[in-house]
Amino acid sequence: MTAVLVVEDEAKLRDALTDALTVAGHRTLAAAGVTDARKHLADDSVGCVLLDIRLRDGDGLALLQELRGGESRGVPVIMVTAYGDSDRTIQAMRDGAFDYVTKPFDLDRLLAVVDRALEQFQLAREPLPQPASSAADALVGASEAMLAVTKVIGRAAASDASVLITGETGTGKELVARAIHRYSSRSAEPFIAVNVAALAPASIESELFGHEKGAFTGAAARRIGRIELAGAGTLLLDEVADLDASLQTKLLRVLQDGAFERVGGNEVIKSRARIVGATNKVVRPGQTGAALRDDLYYRLAIIEIHVPPLRERRSDIPLLVAHALQGGPARAVTEQVMRELMTYDWPGNVRELVHVIARAAVMTSGDVIDAIALPNAIREPARRVASSIDPSSMTLKEALAAFEREAIVAALERTGGNRSEAARQLGLARTHLYAKLEEHGITAPEAKKPSGS
Repeated sequence: MTAVLVVEDEAKLRDALTDALTVAGHRTLAAAGVTDARKHLADDSVGCVLLDIRLRDGDGLALLQELRGGESRGVPVIMVTAYGDSDRTIQAMRDGAFDYVTKPFDLDRLLAVVDRALEQFQLAREPLPQPASSAADALVGASEAMLAVTKVIGRAAASDASVLITGETGTGKELVARAIHRYSSRSAEPFIAVNVAALAPASIESELFGHEKGAFTGAAARRIGRIELAGAGTLLLDEVADLDASLQTKLLRVLQDGAFERVGGNEVIKSRARIVGATNKVVRPGQTGAALRDDLYYRLAIIEIHVPPLRERRSDIPLLVAHALQGGPARAVTEQVMRELMTYDWPGNVRELVHVIARAAVMTSGDVIDAIALPNAIREPARRVASSIDPSSMTLKEALAAFEREAIVAALERTGGNRSEAARQLGLARTHLYAKLEEHGITAPEAKKPSGS
């Protein structure tokens, strides 16, 4: 059983802490100072340390630094002190403390911090679901929605047809375009990406088509445009619907005839590039506010790929989290964090998720991201998924348990009772899911596949 090591030189307080931890169900070890603590830390069962800063035989901050740099660096350390000054707090957190509590402390809060620390210690030793690829530009996802996208990518890669990729901001439209290029016969040729919306309106034409010397004030030399630079490769026009009407007409000619002129020039230049457009705007002819000319839409959308928003592919979130954690300071997240991530509405989609994980990893001292590291916006009730649970008459513990049960039952229904797949979607180890099934009294009938599914 994992032990909590209490390092405190005041005997009465040390005894009180170990008694409280024991009553709470924890195995405890006690040390009166740095020397005793080092002996106990040789015990592999230590999963959390409560460490006083000022000890008679040494400095707790120095021991913290030693733990963070030595073999026990994975053990979370909670600093306990009567000296709550900001300098020591900053130093302790900078040096990797899991948390920092001051005397006199709220025992319930301290026990909650210990529980979180032990959970992190255990999770740091359990692997998260691993994405199929570690490449930075990999398309991550095993949901039905993303499998449908990858199937179309495969079809598109086998042809030279122009492609239009639609979807909300942050869904990964450029990644789709790069995948099409990577798996196509053009993969050895350039991939040129242009974000139309990021260009100054006056320079878009020159950026795309190039210009001749003297074509306008400041054109001191000929410039090769992005279409020409793409050669026989792929040109991605991100936010293509932001092109004005005249440039849409010129782009249509490139798609129809494979020809264009540089600004200020008369030479007809043949384009060999494959054109891929991407947009988050309404573009289909007949739809209110369609931002593309009808004829340009039909020429560009020979193959159309819609990238689903993250809220429609929530089962991919554990895989996306694992992908986002690769190479970073943290390697896992707690169950509570995964619940928060799975039920957030994600208006910024995958881009927002990656940003949240990167920020949380910076705010985390150990190997595991805890809910306290998440931004407040993630936990706003207005951005949570609808649930049948009414927490108004529940304690926090009861509400979390009820939601956890609901999420597990829903995962089992989605997977037709496949526990391995349900565990993967929930971001749990299979053994952990089995324990949760027993804890919540979830029986086989609740795991059956719903009729008509």
